[in-house]
Amino acid sequence: MPGIRKLSDLPLVIPVFPLDGVLLLPGGQLPLNIFEPRYLNMLDDVMSGERMIGIIQTRPGNAGPDDEHNPGLAPIGCAGRVTSFAETSDGRYLITLTGVCRFRAGDELPVRTPYRQVRADFSSFAADLREDSAEPAADPGPLLAALRRYLDHRGLAIDWTSAETAPSDALINSLSMALPFDAMEKQALLEAPTMADRRETLVALLEIDAVVGDDDEPPSIQ
Repeated sequence: MPGIRKLSDLPLVIPVFPLDGVLLLPGGQLPLNIFEPRYLNMLDDVMSGERMIGIIQTRPGNAGPDDEHNPGLAPIGCAGRVTSFAETSDGRYLITLTGVCRFRAGDELPVRTPYRQVRADFSSFAADLREDSAEPAADPGPLLAALRRYLDHRGLAIDWTSAETAPSDALINSLSMALPFDAMEKQALLEAPTMADRRETLVALLEIDAVVGDDDEPPSIQ
């Protein structure tokens, strides 16, 4: 990411956008359609500054009795930088966030802004800023086999040529972000310490889905 090469380049406080079931990973790209007034306000503010937003999930039941609209936040999120921005004729913002680095959510600030802000601790995730993975390339066979069973079970299809030729890290992250896992599963993928751990978690989730089955109508992948 331009201008962000070390942890000290990252802000100490970031605005957060709680989105359950949505995953942003370092290097990944997340398109968002912003229409809620408090998040339009957030975009106005971040676009005049560091353009950084934290995507994070919530923890149901962790909010106080007078705070039902601000549920507790998950312990770990991912900071992204706005790398694409457009405004529609009806006042919405269409943006793309590019993942930069995961963070541990610290104290929430008592701010006057309509959106939430937290102290972000990036210290455990310095490896997210490295462009080249230090891990040896893994055999893609088990992941691709598990993916094929998962897609067959759900009646989905992908471009297999792209999947088979994609760099391992990029494939793992894109599948983790795009596939319709539930919120807890998305959080497990986010919190996996290393890429090898994320690959193992992803394969396990794919295999569990294919074995357990799903009574609901299979979702589609765009």
